[in-house]
Amino acid sequence: MGSAPFSLPTLKALAEEEEVLAVVTQPDRPRGRGLKPSATPVKEWAKGRGIPVLQPEDLGGELVEELRRLRPEVVVVAAYGKILPKEVLKIPPLGCINVHPSLLPKYRGAAPVNWAIIRGERETGVTTFLMDEGMDSGPVLLRRRVDIHEDETAPELLARLADLGAELLLETIRRWRKGELVPQPQRDEEATYAPRLERSHGLIDWKRKAGEIKNLVRGLQPWPSAYTFLKGKLLKVFRARLGDGSRGEPGEVVSLRGGIEVACGEGSLVITELQLEGRRRMSAEEFLRGHSLQVGDKLGR
Repeated sequence: MGSAPFSLPTLKALAEEEEVLAVVTQPDRPRGRGLKPSATPVKEWAKGRGIPVLQPEDLGGELVEELRRLRPEVVVVAAYGKILPKEVLKIPPLGCINVHPSLLPKYRGAAPVNWAIIRGERETGVTTFLMDEGMDSGPVLLRRRVDIHEDETAPELLARLADLGAELLLETIRRWRKGELVPQPQRDEEATYAPRLERSHGLIDWKRKAGEIKNLVRGLQPWPSAYTFLKGKLLKVFRARLGDGSRGEPGEVVSLRGGIEVACGEGSLVITELQLEGRRRMSAEEFLRGHSLQVGDKLGR
């Protein structure tokens, strides 16, 4: 059961080592400028290999009956996007195993990779756990830790964790079958949460520390992106590095050498890749060749 690109390495690994009876994924949704119904990457891959695909809107009724008919030994869930009801959880004898890209109980929820970066974490990882009726709250089977690289963006980190998750899932199933794993209850008092991203999360507050804004830029890709305003137009920021701390009012452009250096509440940030409303994504150097930005101009509302 999976929908997002994070699910694909796990599905591919399962298909090489196990018999995949079916894939359950989200229904086709309107996407892109034309809002044409678009299949999830999981559906596309499964259909290309002749694996039956189920796309229920509702996780009761017909889906429960179909899963009972299939009689799976285990259900694997990776970035499916819905919480499973008790009726589904009870079907497989080895349970429903979730592959989650965080070190649970930290960062339960929809966007664990994004929030780990935004909040300045130095490490994260992948956890496999037995699902219960809560949100990422079931007992842990295995964990693997990785360092978060200094300039790594959310998509880059998520890709690494997806591959690691596939490896960990196969190890989990092998050892769980043999009775080598003892599920460890999570300590709920240590839990932190990673809520679904909203557009408002991307608005840059230039009064914050430069390092915090840099983490926001790294963590909010590919959507909603960190953004500010330039002369009333939306300006998305895709890449940035810490500046030398040049002083100025928060949001003030203090230098145009090597990028667009902007004063923050503490320190400064050099924007190196951006996109102005109505224009394509480009380097700061290219942007400056075609735009009359000057030292002293202000970013923000």
